[in-house]
Amino acid sequence: MKSTIKSDINHSARLSVAPMMDWTDRHCRYFHRLISQHALLYTEMVTSPALVRGRALHLLDYNPEEQPVALQLGGSDPVELAEAAKIGADAGYCEINLNVGCPSDRVQSGTFGAVLMRDAPLVAECCAAMIAAVSVPVTVKCRIGVDDQEPQDVLPDFLQRVSDVGVSRFAVHARKAWLKGLSPKENRDIPPLDYAIVQAMKQQFPELHLSLNGGVATLDDALQHLEAGLDGVMIGRAAYHQPWEVLHGVDARVFGAEAAHKTPQEVVRAMLPYIDAHVTSGGKLGQISKHMLGVFTGRPGARAWRRVLSEGAHKPMAGTALVEAALSELD
Repeated sequence: MKSTIKSDINHSARLSVAPMMDWTDRHCRYFHRLISQHALLYTEMVTSPALVRGRALHLLDYNPEEQPVALQLGGSDPVELAEAAKIGADAGYCEINLNVGCPSDRVQSGTFGAVLMRDAPLVAECCAAMIAAVSVPVTVKCRIGVDDQEPQDVLPDFLQRVSDVGVSRFAVHARKAWLKGLSPKENRDIPPLDYAIVQAMKQQFPELHLSLNGGVATLDDALQHLEAGLDGVMIGRAAYHQPWEVLHGVDARVFGAEAAHKTPQEVVRAMLPYIDAHVTSGGKLGQISKHMLGVFTGRPGARAWRRVLSEGAHKPMAGTALVEAALSELD
């Protein structure tokens, strides 16, 4: 069973949507799954202390229809990460991913995220503990280096040490992270992209499944990287801000499958029962609709769609009628 799971999830990882704090929550993932049935989806980062010490198990809530979906963990204690990984696997996540890329001050103060690029042996120890605790794949999302590290020196050593304990799939954000002097937002834009080193790592480690992350703005861009020999591409902000534009063609062009919906309007209408159930149970429309604002980007009526939802979603009793009203601006 383990080898089958691993094979299937590696196939889904040919195109994935990056884990993004405050963005890729369960509602976002449900919406994205309606656009692509096959892309691999990731949770926001969940810290191992929150699960193990805080018992914040609600952070693991998801809808089974989101599958395949992976849990990203943040942490640096092998014992605690192993326990958190087991909690995640028991909850049904099909992959556990370790964050070795986030540069925020809060993450650094917890000694995890991108700061772990400085300690490959610890990352290897953490991954070994997680692998021993779960039967689903354990993967790593990392940077090419941090601060004054030379990526051509640090990245091969990092991949070798961590793969030696059994990690066979990595998503590599093709930028350094600067731990001091740049904000997390600046760290997504200012350090120059170095796609060549990720390609070089694929040549050096042909047995590893390597996905490229960082600066991929369109599905055409992603396909170029796949055609150049990389095993996968992970798309972040573009998939969030332009979900239809980026994700709609994925099933056909990456996975050779028929798309579930032909128009963005069909996807929105497919969301209505989900929205109704959420609002009826006491949830707020805005918790879902904020993830849908970009679905009509570049199309006539997109601005009116965003305006109607943005102005009305926070109001009491806002629900599917408001979404229908926003849709009418496009007809």
